[in-house]
Amino acid sequence: MIRVLLVDDQPLIRSGFRAFLDLEDDIEVVAEAANGRDGLELARRHLPDVALIDIQMPVLDGIETTRRIAAEPALTGVHVVILTNYGLDEYVFDALSAGAAGFLVKDIEPEDFLHAVRVAARGDALLAPSITRKLINRYVSQPLPRATRPALEELTSREREAVVLVAQGLSNDEIAYRMVISPLTAKTHVNRAMTKLQARDRAQVVILAYESGLITPRNS
Repeated sequence: MIRVLLVDDQPLIRSGFRAFLDLEDDIEVVAEAANGRDGLELARRHLPDVALIDIQMPVLDGIETTRRIAAEPALTGVHVVILTNYGLDEYVFDALSAGAAGFLVKDIEPEDFLHAVRVAARGDALLAPSITRKLINRYVSQPLPRATRPALEELTSREREAVVLVAQGLSNDEIAYRMVISPLTAKTHVNRAMTKLQARDRAQVVILAYESGLITPRNS
């Protein structure tokens, strides 16, 4: 059973999502909150698999709520998915940097919404390649200062190669094809790299790859 926490200041939105999710046999909404402060407390209490969090809320917004969830070791298993009305905007990039596993626009198709919840619960990639490429374009147009990350030295050559391909927006199957390995081996390389880089998800891998200088606009 996938346990979901809903955090949104609009009661109608919350009730709509809850009614829709409750129709699924493998998904259970364990709690609701109208602001990030209450959402954080409920995350600690219920330890949901997925927290669907609105990006703009009173008391504590979605970005800060995400940052606090990501900072607590006890909440490592909580995968935050940001809900937004605006699609790709600066707030979304800030949320990904704060530790969100991905984001959804609220007018998403129902079947895509359910798929996203299940993908997030597995801890797999939630960002579609097209979204990842837009994330890359943001770094191309506004490159961030490179940071020194000793963890990169711990990556094997194959893990580095996998990270570069993740940062280029490739799925595990596409990475497997490019590296001439099985999809399971590709996933293993990606997961081991994520562990060494202390990245919660693939969105964080993309950010780390650019911040560290492992990949640049010239090789993306």
